[in-house]
Amino acid sequence: MMNSWFGILFILITYLVFLAMRHVYNRFRMPLLNPVATTTLLIIVGLLLTDLSYDTYMLGGWWIQELLGPAVVALAYPLYHQRTKILRYRIPLIAGLFSGIVVGMVTGFIYVKVANLSSMYASSFLPKSVTSPIAMEIADLTGGLPSLAAALVILSGIIGALFGPGLMRLLGITHYLGIGVGLGCAAHGIGTAKAMEYGEEEAAFSSISMTLSALLYALILPVAIHYLL
Repeated sequence: MMNSWFGILFILITYLVFLAMRHVYNRFRMPLLNPVATTTLLIIVGLLLTDLSYDTYMLGGWWIQELLGPAVVALAYPLYHQRTKILRYRIPLIAGLFSGIVVGMVTGFIYVKVANLSSMYASSFLPKSVTSPIAMEIADLTGGLPSLAAALVILSGIIGALFGPGLMRLLGITHYLGIGVGLGCAAHGIGTAKAMEYGEEEAAFSSISMTLSALLYALILPVAIHYLL
């Protein structure tokens, strides 16, 4: 019974901190104040100051993590609403999707080889560009650590949401297709949340990129890890 109360308390604290950080972000609109990043940082600092373990926090965090699945499914709405444009741009969409997946996988394998990571840590690192539920399954199937894979997924999503918009401005990427595919492929759900700030079209393309890249990663990555690590 006590665990249930702790779980509810941590869900409430996380929600309130996120609302506060989102308010700060909406006021100042600075990339470094991304609410996912600042909320994560404050939660970590809070756990360190109060000497609470990660397992204790996850009494509530687990429920938030489980709600990620339905939240991803809800992204089907903007996707359906933009179906005409998705069909119109199907060729550049597929090209951008495959190039994003290939670059993500190749650079991931190069990094784990150069860093000489053990197979357990490599299997946890490589699904970094996939949404958390699928990344954890891939890590579990290939001998990695699902909890570490989830943490790396969140970290890569935060980095993508923080630096992706600036990089795309620098490269002159302004079309909603390029912005959506870039954020969806590289930064999954957190990137899609960022894409929603641009507009419904960017969110739709980011959503479909995140979904299809997760599907392809789930099919290809376990085989690639088996033969290449």
